[in-house]
Amino acid sequence: MKAEQLARNAALPAELSRMCAPVHKLALGIAVGVTAGGLVFLVTAFHVLVHPAEGPSVGLLNQYFYGYTVTWAGAATGAFWGMVGGFVAGWFLAFVRNVCVAARLWWVSVGTDLANTHDFLDHI
Repeated sequence: MKAEQLARNAALPAELSRMCAPVHKLALGIAVGVTAGGLVFLVTAFHVLVHPAEGPSVGLLNQYFYGYTVTWAGAATGAFWGMVGGFVAGWFLAFVRNVCVAARLWWVSVGTDLANTHDFLDHI
């Protein structure tokens, strides 16, 4: 199976091969997790320092993040839960993308194999 895949990949142009390469699930999960955690921390820190009168209430995040409050300790708690939620979202996004690309490549491969077989009915 590996030799067959390598032969097919060798026939693909470099741009197409890079486009169809699988996304690393752990890397995307960590990147999205760190970004989401940092964003929750910064928004909470802004609300602790500035106390804006208007705008959305970030205190509602305690409905999603256990132990979250609009304090410095809550900012750390929110950063942790933001990292966890972001990691899960990023990992799942990479997983779904990889499955969809693999299914599409398989479908195209089956279609081209059938199209290139002129005597298909003789083999049934």
